[in-house]
Amino acid sequence: MDVGGVVSLNGLGELEAAVMDVLWQTDEPLRVREVLNRLTGRTLAYTTVMTVLDNLHRKQWVLRNKSGKAYHYRPAGSREELVARTLRRMLETSLQPDVVLLHFARSASDRELTVLRQVLDERSDRR
Repeated sequence: MDVGGVVSLNGLGELEAAVMDVLWQTDEPLRVREVLNRLTGRTLAYTTVMTVLDNLHRKQWVLRNKSGKAYHYRPAGSREELVARTLRRMLETSLQPDVVLLHFARSASDRELTVLRQVLDERSDRR
């Protein structure tokens, strides 16, 4: 879902997705204040952003390192890696992962099916 130019990710709220977008747009770890300053079009309290980053750390979407008194935050992976990890966790917590995969495969686009076939072929070649 697109929220003000920010794509919300499954399992993340609108503000969490906006914070992740800020982190993905830079190559360097950021402090809370730096994230807050880069969240354009929003009036937020420092403590709000700090809480969001703490929640993202708890959810394993961000890594943090303490430097002096402040934490520096960075994504725990690329957008694609973290979305794939979320899909993996959803499958692992499903009571019927095979049924979930069947539903997904039946709803996949031709392009998605081509990618899946490619991966399956690669795995077959390794055996």
